[in-house]
Amino acid sequence: MDLTPEQITALDAEHVWHPYGGFPATTRPLVVASAAGTRLALADGRELVDGMSSWWAAVHGYRHPVLDAALLAQSQRMSHVMFGGLTHEPAARLTRLLVELTPDGLDKVFLCDSGSVSVEVATKMCLQYWRGVGRPAKNRLLTWRGGYHGDTFTPMSVCDPDGGMHSLWTDVLTEQVFVPAPPREFELDYVAELERAVAAHRDELAAVIVEPVVQGAGGMRWHDPRYLTELRRICDDNEVLLVFDEIATGFGRTGELFAADHAGVAPDVMCVGKALTGGYLTLAAALCTTRIAETISAAHGGLMHGPTFMGNPLACAVAVASIELLRSRDWRGEVARIESQLRAGLTPLAALPGVADVRVLGAIGVVELEAPVDMRAATDAAVDAGAWLRPFRNLVYTMPPFISTSADIATITEAVGAAVKASIAGGRPS
Repeated sequence: MDLTPEQITALDAEHVWHPYGGFPATTRPLVVASAAGTRLALADGRELVDGMSSWWAAVHGYRHPVLDAALLAQSQRMSHVMFGGLTHEPAARLTRLLVELTPDGLDKVFLCDSGSVSVEVATKMCLQYWRGVGRPAKNRLLTWRGGYHGDTFTPMSVCDPDGGMHSLWTDVLTEQVFVPAPPREFELDYVAELERAVAAHRDELAAVIVEPVVQGAGGMRWHDPRYLTELRRICDDNEVLLVFDEIATGFGRTGELFAADHAGVAPDVMCVGKALTGGYLTLAAALCTTRIAETISAAHGGLMHGPTFMGNPLACAVAVASIELLRSRDWRGEVARIESQLRAGLTPLAALPGVADVRVLGAIGVVELEAPVDMRAATDAAVDAGAWLRPFRNLVYTMPPFISTSADIATITEAVGAAVKASIAGGRPS
């Protein structure tokens, strides 16, 4: 028996704890009845163009027949089996694909339940590697300010320590090493500052971990890819591992398959997630070099991490289908078209009083305001304009599905403009 929208809303208000929210909820969530293509169908009959790809994951949209078929076929064979002592074809095929597509040298794949967990695993890999070579004092991470790597404990420690959403926990988290976020343009003075910081802490640093090219939920900023080249050199010179968090950027979002490809740089460890399954199921991976894997195994027998649902066959099967679907499409052309249309649609907003910056890269469009977004006003305005957006802090942004049509992107840019104007108007004193 189906619940009415009113019953769903009432039960939600009574029992459901939403992400980054509390009780009672300050806003009432919209009830989604179904989703197909780029559209979210609300229970009240309205239809919204999805401008968020469900937190950047649903690159192929919803109910894609290829992904639906892969999920159904795998469910009829095996929905789950433990990954300890057992293996299966979807996992084998997925790991082969990941090794083929990611930068050279990332030959070993540890499958994880979520992006945040993949950062936990990547950290374990780095710490255990240095213990394996007899240097346990190398147990800290260096990262850029303004970053975001997830909501579990170790990732929180490398999120922005001051303005980030996890600053509440700064006094109980592992104390990591932070350097200023990189400028958008390439500056040799910044490279020198970065090099001094790594050199000063080289004896205690296990790794440098960064979001390459795009810092996502920490502020939606990007930087020159040449910083990645310099980071690789600096880490090599100082015997520090390099970790790239490609959870948000992987699988085409920035216009290259992986953000690291903008610089042609290979890290020692790479985290992927979000778009890995096309937004169908939660799955991520931490990839590393053979040197790291063999050092850990020789010293300690293995990496002591094993989630119950590691390597879930359903998730692996749909991930294989998603990657193969992406490769079969002109995804570069799709992303380039979206980038061009986002730039044309959003750039005029830079002239509005209260707008600090407008920036576009690949299938990412951001309008940065001078003041915090009026969430209710902005969200309501976007919905009224026909699109779903999820602003945060002082940012109204979009990361649409790659299958978005020109009409979809036009609706999204109109909605971003409406949200920006409503937020600015709502934030003014009466």
